[in-house]
Amino acid sequence: MTDRKPIASAPTDGSKVTVMWADSDGVVSESVGQYRDGAWWVYTDSDTQKKVQPTSWRPASSDEDDDQ
Repeated sequence: MTDRKPIASAPTDGSKVTVMWADSDGVVSESVGQYRDGAWWVYTDSDTQKKVQPTSWRPASSDEDDDQ
């Protein structure tokens, strides 16, 4: 797994990355996110998107089984 990086260094070109964010209850989640329209957005389910304020990111990976 790739190390997380500060959110300030995340790409803002609309590409999808994995972001870490906390909800209003302080529960930390990791989701695929995308920066668009001046904010970070993640899907909370297959139909619902939520604007979040992530704290860190890492490249989104379709292959979670990195060379082990």
